[in-house]
Amino acid sequence: MSFAMAVRLALKGIVANKMRTFLTMLGIIIGVSAVIILVSVGRGTTASVTENIQSMGTNLVTVMITGRGINNSLTYEEAMSMSEKTGVSGVAPVASGSITAKYGTKTMEDVSLEGVNGDYAQVRNQGVQSGRFILPLDVEYRQKVAVLGIDVVNEIFGSVNPIGETVQIDGIDYRVIGVLESKGSSMQGSSDEKVIIPITTAQRMLKSEGVRNIYVAAESPEVVTLVVAEIEQYLLKKFDQDEDAYRVFNQTEMLDTVNEVSQSMTLMLGGIAGISLLVGGIGIMNIMLVTVTERTREIGIRKAIGAKRKDILRQFLLESATISGVGGIIGVLFGLGVNKLLTKLAGINTQSTLAILVIAFSFSLVVGIFFGLYPANKASKLKPVDALRFE
Repeated sequence: MSFAMAVRLALKGIVANKMRTFLTMLGIIIGVSAVIILVSVGRGTTASVTENIQSMGTNLVTVMITGRGINNSLTYEEAMSMSEKTGVSGVAPVASGSITAKYGTKTMEDVSLEGVNGDYAQVRNQGVQSGRFILPLDVEYRQKVAVLGIDVVNEIFGSVNPIGETVQIDGIDYRVIGVLESKGSSMQGSSDEKVIIPITTAQRMLKSEGVRNIYVAAESPEVVTLVVAEIEQYLLKKFDQDEDAYRVFNQTEMLDTVNEVSQSMTLMLGGIAGISLLVGGIGIMNIMLVTVTERTREIGIRKAIGAKRKDILRQFLLESATISGVGGIIGVLFGLGVNKLLTKLAGINTQSTLAILVIAFSFSLVVGIFFGLYPANKASKLKPVDALRFE
């Protein structure tokens, strides 16, 4: 029997039981689409986080002070002394908290507050879309001025131009001097839902003179390692050789860590989704065994008129492969459709590659052939006399 004839017979057997075939395919469809969706979401999330980290600059060094007991922070002056280290181009200590912003009758609660100095814009690569940023004079004279994130502006100002207006921050009047450029969300939270004021003003508001977060900009990516070493040496001396009192890391290290975690999560999600493909394969085996039983007399007749064992084996393997193959194609299309909906409606970044699609489809095909092998082999081994006598 030719291959083309075997394909036609396989398709005829599938079409004869449309509903049963579709339900059998369903496990494969769900499995393939789940693999594509979960892996694509994982890759998209990794890409988004990577882009956010890279947007901060590859020469950024982050210092976090944990300390011990009452010695758990640096003063503003101690933090700024890091600017004297070799290779440092800017230092931006940050005092942070949560506040309520109000303008007129509009109120926005749980807004992120950051007290910064004039170097913050350069160190964190943060620009303003209108107005100006915090200046050294604002810090020196503890000015009550504020730069707002675009989400805060939209929430409490609406269509009103906020520049020059007075906004209440925890009941205290501040003059709005600028609006931040939109940068979206990152691991540190939303950059568009925050208020920035001079660090000296923030310390007074938060009743804390200490600084725990410091951003340091190296002159170039090449000297980042040197800058990290100098800062660690300074902090080690400051905290009496206690290495657990602080953490210093750069963007490259953070990027490597994020990529490692994301890759592990993507593999785990893909593996979990792959389990449903195996379940779909078991469903194929079950249906093919039922099909062999139903068509025992047909198999006996075909063998009696000259069909060989390999012809029967090929036919049932082709039926199994066709079910899984068609299910795989539908699963690929469904997965791509869901990815587009997630991106368009939920704003979730998804990244589907040809490699993911090919791997998911190929795996579905392999699953179908593997789980169809036993029923096909069973069918091919039937003796014509026994098959013809089967009721």
